Amino acid sequence: MSVALLEQDGLSVMNVGLESFTRSVTERGGQALQLDWQPPGDADASLAWALANLAGDADDPGCIGSRIDAANKVAVERITSAQPMLVDVALHARDVWPDIGRTLLHAGAPIAWDRMCGPMRGAMVGAVLYEGWADSEAQAEEMLGRGEFKFAQCHDYGAVGPMAGVISSSMPLFVVRNETFGNMAYSNMSEGIGRVLRFGANGQDVIDRLRWIESVLAPTLQTAVRAIGGLDLRAIQAQALLMGDEVHSRNAAATLQFLAAISVPLADAPGDRGPIRETLEFIAGNSQFFLNLSMTSSKATMDAVHGIENCSIVTAIARNGVTTGVRVSGLGKQWFQAASEMPQGLYFPGFVATDGNPDLGDSAICETAGYGGSSLAASPALVQLVGGTVAQAVGYSREMYEITAARNGALSLPNLDFAGAPCGIDIRKVVDNGMRPVVTTGIAHKQAGVGQIGAGIVRSPMGCFTQAVMALAQQAKPAC
Repeated sequence: MSVALLEQDGLSVMNVGLESFTRSVTERGGQALQLDWQPPGDADASLAWALANLAGDADDPGCIGSRIDAANKVAVERITSAQPMLVDVALHARDVWPDIGRTLLHAGAPIAWDRMCGPMRGAMVGAVLYEGWADSEAQAEEMLGRGEFKFAQCHDYGAVGPMAGVISSSMPLFVVRNETFGNMAYSNMSEGIGRVLRFGANGQDVIDRLRWIESVLAPTLQTAVRAIGGLDLRAIQAQALLMGDEVHSRNAAATLQFLAAISVPLADAPGDRGPIRETLEFIAGNSQFFLNLSMTSSKATMDAVHGIENCSIVTAIARNGVTTGVRVSGLGKQWFQAASEMPQGLYFPGFVATDGNPDLGDSAICETAGYGGSSLAASPALVQLVGGTVAQAVGYSREMYEITAARNGALSLPNLDFAGAPCGIDIRKVVDNGMRPVVTTGIAHKQAGVGQIGAGIVRSPMGCFTQAVMALAQQAKPAC
């Protein structure tokens, strides 16, 4: 909402006591100031009051807002001190979760079969075919429609999956441990580009690729990781920021570092050289291979932040293609959801915005840990893919400073004079400033199996954060 203030005797005054009031002030016609401002909570009085009750008070350390500030400092310390290490490759998900059975994990918050978007439904069918639980696509769809398989969220299993995010019993997993706090995180593996399960493709070529990952890629990577004794993922991510990645939608530098790290131990490995060559060739031809590792590193980091009493820091942002869900450290496992928005960006030749599916995937976990949209200033090259300018990319990272609790000095952004990346999205600041988190993302076709049709920027829906603020205010009573 724009507010025009008359200028009297060269002075304009409006006592609103809001940080956001001072943003984007421009003089119009020499007579008035035009302010790009809106009241907290979209002028919802109850929300504004809840937000006010959650504000810190330096003079009253016992105030709920001050207790939230103290809890958030603990959260930031856990983010900045995290050490996510790739410690193993599990050859099958059932080796990690023996009771997974015929449960199918998916990206985002809970969703029933009849509400799933096209790419997720297609991926579910593909997983059923891959596991051999059905003989045809039609049979798989019928079984899924009858409720023969249980659905669960990747996040509830300590896991993350890109786009549709589907993980089933036989799929191999990256195994990451946060060495600082001891918690574990998992992800499936990149299938490469083209027709892939994560975009809902489920033909024989997709199933054959998944079985190759299970029989060749995973065992070869397991050999390399065990020979190395563990791989420091945050060190790779931090270096990649200095090399032009934001380590979400662009992972070219991170993938090359990972390839370098596994090449020597694989060169020394005994046995058949064929699988090693296939593995190295596959990774070398897939510049986004590291994305699943970046996601798992971020998951291991942020799970250690979850569960801090009174903490208002976001520990997960996840999208199922229908809704976007947010989890908050001090608010348990509840998902605060709102309708997913369409990413704004560039489409591949032959596709237009109406072809796209609303935002999808668990990969926004990267933003919660300080990568992706938070670190977009580090990746001018990504602008060519998502649209916009280098100045806008820098501007997105500057915006994220306004809604986060701190800067992570371990993650330097060269185009911001090597300032630390924004970290710790604070739901109070999102609602107060009216700034929604920026997420870099791929754009999936709304029809199963077509695949990625573009890339761009999306904002997490404000409704997620307003709901979370109200929940935190209710939980935090009495206030100051």
